[in-house]
Amino acid sequence: MENQFRFGVFLRPDPKTCAAVTQITNQLRAQYGLVSAAAFPPHVTLAGSLPVVVPLAELIQLIGFVLRRRPAFTVQNLGVRRLADSALAYDVSAIDGAPNRPLSDLAGAVDSVVRPLLGPSGSLPPDLYEPDHWMPHISLVSHELRIRADLREEIEDYVEGLAVMAPRAFMADTVMLYRFAHNTWTGSWWRDMRWEHVRSWHLR
Repeated sequence: MENQFRFGVFLRPDPKTCAAVTQITNQLRAQYGLVSAAAFPPHVTLAGSLPVVVPLAELIQLIGFVLRRRPAFTVQNLGVRRLADSALAYDVSAIDGAPNRPLSDLAGAVDSVVRPLLGPSGSLPPDLYEPDHWMPHISLVSHELRIRADLREEIEDYVEGLAVMAPRAFMADTVMLYRFAHNTWTGSWWRDMRWEHVRSWHLR
């Protein structure tokens, strides 16, 4: 049986951005039954869906080691964008028109310690940092729009109509480790996935 636990290392946005994300995702769940984005805490994925094969204490120690003395930095919210897989998200990929290098460096540093710890992933691969393809974002609608392509434009119009205002920028200063649980990690696993917050680290 596949390991029921997986881990995510996430950058936490500021509280006001988190509140905006929660307002949008909860409204989409109430109106359209879209639950995948609302199933997660608001976040930017640094490394996700990690089937690690080491004790939790070791994972915490290694992440803490790579984050020590790493400074906080600014993230700009470029607004709602459709991603390549048709998901809808806040785009946080750039700052002042150029790729956000501190954000990419943070994801790369986390990747360097978690990638060697991974075991078999089954049909659901881990979400890892790939420099040429990584698109940092904060999900508003995710898995369902890959299936319900007919709703894409309607959902985009609906989100725009909500007129939820998120801050245009925030200080990236908190990295969080979450543990996720599911019996099989197959099918629409996000509908009955469970999660818990494990640890936070504060960048200085």
